[in-house]
Amino acid sequence: MMEKFLQIFKIKELRDKIFFILALLVVFRLLANIPVPGVDQVQLRNFFSNNQFFGLLNLFSGGGLSSISIVLLGVGPYITASIIMQLLTMIVPRLEQIYKEEGEAGRQKFNQWTRWLTVPLAALQTFGMISLFRSRGIFTSLTSFDFVSIIVVAVAGTIFLMWLGELITEKKIGNGVSLIIFAGIVSGLPSAVSRFYAMRDSSQIFTYLILLVIIVAAIAAVVFVTEGQRNIPVSYAKRIRGNRMYGGTSTHLPLRVNQAGVIPIIFAMSIMLFPGMISQFLANASNATLAGIGRAVGSFFQNQWFYGSLYFILVVAFTYFYTAVVFDPQKISESLQKQGGYIPGIRPGKTTAEYLYKIINRITLSGAIFLGLIAVLPFVIQGFFNMQVSIGGTGLLIVVSVVIETVKQIEGQLVMRDYEGF
Repeated sequence: MMEKFLQIFKIKELRDKIFFILALLVVFRLLANIPVPGVDQVQLRNFFSNNQFFGLLNLFSGGGLSSISIVLLGVGPYITASIIMQLLTMIVPRLEQIYKEEGEAGRQKFNQWTRWLTVPLAALQTFGMISLFRSRGIFTSLTSFDFVSIIVVAVAGTIFLMWLGELITEKKIGNGVSLIIFAGIVSGLPSAVSRFYAMRDSSQIFTYLILLVIIVAAIAAVVFVTEGQRNIPVSYAKRIRGNRMYGGTSTHLPLRVNQAGVIPIIFAMSIMLFPGMISQFLANASNATLAGIGRAVGSFFQNQWFYGSLYFILVVAFTYFYTAVVFDPQKISESLQKQGGYIPGIRPGKTTAEYLYKIINRITLSGAIFLGLIAVLPFVIQGFFNMQVSIGGTGLLIVVSVVIETVKQIEGQLVMRDYEGF
């Protein structure tokens, strides 16, 4: 590993790419620490310390929401726009045709529509956030001009981060949006460690050891499941073209345990966030009935057991849903049949599609349960140990997944240069 690390910095092109990406992440962290004017920091800290919903949302904003910075939404609206566009490809056949059949030009057009959709989503989310924060007394004084200015600045901040993410992605060392979220999560670690050290209790050393074992086991499990896959054997029939024979080889079709990645957790978080935000709006309503409904719904979602159980169920359900979006057994079966491939012991066509559907359902069950457990891990730790965790299961999954993906891309570039040298 040390040899590979030194090799990275010996190659000038690769070294320049890494330093360029680090510089862009530093720019992002500087922007995330520039707050908008008129914020009561004491009220803001109290709000986030007592609110699980916005703690999760702050995770995907890259940490900019907790300080109401000029990039308070982070890349959240862009992620939402990407999810919406992916779902629309299932509903609108023309969109699917543009994305899959028109090559690079079609993907560029699809990405451009995603960017356009990000702008209104960012404006709506900023309006909702600032309205909620103002109702909670987090803003000391806010005129209409200030309100509009904050919306414009926040939308511009999201577009700027989206641009930074695309610049990072172009370097082919990790995904830009994922690395921005990764930087926001990791940036909170030093302060969390210092707070833990300052508030440590020597009589709780056994509890701390148990927590350390749980964290190490969770990291190992995330790596194991993220890398886990089932290989379906595929054979190709022999074909003669002219004087040459093609095919007759055997390979495999890899089916990942976690086909959906972290997307189901994002979906579930969005659903869980919506009733919580509505209840907080209604709780401050002048109408007594609406205020009572808002407080009742809010009390349900403040209950850790109710919140954790519903969150787990939604993550499992969305894992199946998104796996169905990204994995189509029928199309894979047709593609194998056109290429002369078949699964040994399974007839090509409809029988192959049914076999793949059965296998992916079984694999997805373990992946869905794992994602659900990772999502509710902070609530379990808080319930049993009465202790807040700075990086929850979702953050852990994102951090480990981003590290694995980035390392693989760096290794790919090293291998490419080894081949050039050979």
